[in-house]
Amino acid sequence: MDTKTILNEATGRMQKAIDHLEEELLNVRAGKASPNALNGVMVDYFGSQVPVSGAASVTVPDARTILIQPWDKNMLRPIEKAIIDSNIGLTPSNNGEQIRLTIPPLTEERRKELVKQVRAEAETARISLRNARRDAVEAFKKAQKEGMPEDESKDGETQSQKLLEKFSKTLDEALSKKEKEIMTV
Repeated sequence: MDTKTILNEATGRMQKAIDHLEEELLNVRAGKASPNALNGVMVDYFGSQVPVSGAASVTVPDARTILIQPWDKNMLRPIEKAIIDSNIGLTPSNNGEQIRLTIPPLTEERRKELVKQVRAEAETARISLRNARRDAVEAFKKAQKEGMPEDESKDGETQSQKLLEKFSKTLDEALSKKEKEIMTV
């Protein structure tokens, strides 16, 4: 294996960890309405399980409301039931035309819980980043035993560390942005 291959592999794994973290952070409700709050909610749509967004138009008319407008009026009840069964902590109100979800303001205690949850997600991503670096360093040591020049191997290990620092910085930025969003009243 050459330096470029090892570093590309490490970069790919680190990017996946960051992408996964960002996706997880989107699912953490910070007291603001977001269609992402319904990501895990599946509804029975003519015999197949689809996300709510596959059976209805999901919009956010204001910071505290999610509006769900089914394409088929017969879907109001199944969507409402799916939201209740999903335990996302939102109570749907159905007016016969559309379903409205009102996001309750977060209590200080709930905000702190969410920050803990977000930090735990970030720590998991951080571990993935370190694992990717460790695997890259091991790959360089193995490559050195198989004939890679020592200075090239050491150079690769240094570059692996720089990659880790770069992605850690990205992770920290995403984390602090989400924490700020959660703590903003």
